Amino acid sequence: MTAYPSYFDALDPAALARDYPVDLLGAYAGMSRDELRAKQNARFLAVMDFAWKVPFYARHWGAAGVEPGDVRSLDDITKLPTYSKSDLMASVEACPPIGDFHGRDSHGAAPRPPMIMQTTSGTTGKPQPLIYGARSREVQNMLLARTYRLQGMTPDDVVHCVYGFGMVNGGHYVREAINHWIGAPMLTAGTGADMRSAQQVRLMKDFGATTIVGFGDYVKRLAEVAREEGLIPGEDIRIRMISGHIGADSAESMSQAWGGAAVYDWYGVGDTGTIAGQGPDREGMHVMEDAQFLEILDVEDGTPVAPGGIGDMVCTCLFKDDLYPIIRFNTHDVTEALPGANPLDLPFGRIRGFMGRSDNMVKLRGINIYPQGIGALLSAQFPQMAAEYICRVEKREGRDEMVVIAEVSDRPEGLGAAMEAALKTRLGVQIGVELAAPGETAPLTQIESRQKPLRLIDARKAS
Repeated sequence: MTAYPSYFDALDPAALARDYPVDLLGAYAGMSRDELRAKQNARFLAVMDFAWKVPFYARHWGAAGVEPGDVRSLDDITKLPTYSKSDLMASVEACPPIGDFHGRDSHGAAPRPPMIMQTTSGTTGKPQPLIYGARSREVQNMLLARTYRLQGMTPDDVVHCVYGFGMVNGGHYVREAINHWIGAPMLTAGTGADMRSAQQVRLMKDFGATTIVGFGDYVKRLAEVAREEGLIPGEDIRIRMISGHIGADSAESMSQAWGGAAVYDWYGVGDTGTIAGQGPDREGMHVMEDAQFLEILDVEDGTPVAPGGIGDMVCTCLFKDDLYPIIRFNTHDVTEALPGANPLDLPFGRIRGFMGRSDNMVKLRGINIYPQGIGALLSAQFPQMAAEYICRVEKREGRDEMVVIAEVSDRPEGLGAAMEAALKTRLGVQIGVELAAPGETAPLTQIESRQKPLRLIDARKAS
């Protein structure tokens, strides 16, 4: 009878803890960039060796004229072409149901690693398969756990999770990270579509939730629902920490909504797991460079951006050498690198965080506008901004125009005009503002039913 390895057979906990320590400061504070680079290079070459055996990469790199031996170190990575979700979906179309990028058949006569499979949400089309080997999945869990620990999560917390479960990756690997590497009890509530918001806030009160993890838009919505249910955030529900994808919300407004909770941001995508996260310094997000090699490339020509420039985040996972290697994956999420020494004495670079999507970018009069970043601009300057908003772009008299529909808590005279002026000053182009009451944009953003609310209505497509 053939013996097949189980998930846990593929793990060596002691080796994992040594190679990808969860205690980030204890392991990496004071390390030199040269020592980090040597670690990165060794891991990159191991991933490259495996990737050449995977049909997707052999085809993708071969079409670009790259041959084995052309890439001898991490310094040669720019010889490789980038790829994105569209390339993965073409692979799925040609080789259903999971494409030819997973690498399960590339292990020869050896037993194939156990495969963990999730998908993307499919809100913009057919769901993309997300493939993980047992070892790389556990490293992904550890990277998130180290982010949570760096931000102050402990086994004494009661964690309320509003990430989606089902086939999407988010909730599952958050649960694994917290259960395996933090040890805190977790309330797996999911999104508003999984469990009604009113039920969620009652659950949080009854079980004494102290921490919330999830997308910032919905976390902020839960504070509003708590008040609607007669509960006072910070008193009836004593949340001390929030960690998630803050998006349009400023940390200050999120903290105020939850009675003064400490708020932290982090960034990752379903394919790669955690890429970067805030620490106690709150001076940008620390890139987990022992596990993730991040490039920031110009959204139009794919060249490295100049210092201070905004570009696409292109990620290479240095730990995925069992299934679905990821080498130069263009997330199409945009950010900028932050200058200066790391304030925590880590050898890692820092990024500002998620600033929008290049494939959701709108060009107005030659200026690139990222709808996901507009809410943060308005929230930072106008306390009336309730954080929820949506942008609408349409064609008027032959040119593209954008309007922001912004929810506000009150409407002092001239608020809309002041918001328009602030956007014009910051972005260099005229953008209209329409004011809305709290909750009024929910049918447009679909915040109660989606992991990530919509931020753009492109009416040009209907014209």
